[in-house]
Amino acid sequence: MGRASIKENKTQFQLAREELGLSREKAGALLGWISPDRIEKIENEKSMPHPDEVLAMAKAYKSPGLCNHYCANLCSIGQTYVPEVKVKDLSQIVLEILASLNALRRKQERLIEITADGVIGGEEIDDFVYIQEELERISITVETLQLWAEHMLANGGIDIDAYNACKNKK
Repeated sequence: MGRASIKENKTQFQLAREELGLSREKAGALLGWISPDRIEKIENEKSMPHPDEVLAMAKAYKSPGLCNHYCANLCSIGQTYVPEVKVKDLSQIVLEILASLNALRRKQERLIEITADGVIGGEEIDDFVYIQEELERISITVETLQLWAEHMLANGGIDIDAYNACKNKK
């Protein structure tokens, strides 16, 4: 068995692998087509992972957050368009959604006023930007909920068969 790493600034890829107690050799065997040498290069940031490698690691390591981490931090397009999302407790996610929905509910009439004439001008800009930012917060919180669900599915916290059966009904 390999030595445990004492490196201080570990990458998300290394942390996810180590959380499962996998050596690079065992991870390479689990992944099948990504060699331990390639894993080491990715973890030590000597080589950028390819999207298909990130997908494989996320699945094998039961860490769906690796995909979001890659897109938000390592992909040049994602760095512009994908916010980084962290797994949170379900109760915290729900409270954040409710707080944002309540804030928007209070601004609902103002949004109608702002957009009624099709022009956003003068004194409307501040309120419009506020509403837009609340909508962005809701979007990020929805992504957080999705990541939470993926994490729970990957780690057995949600019955995957029941979840899929429910999703397929719709």
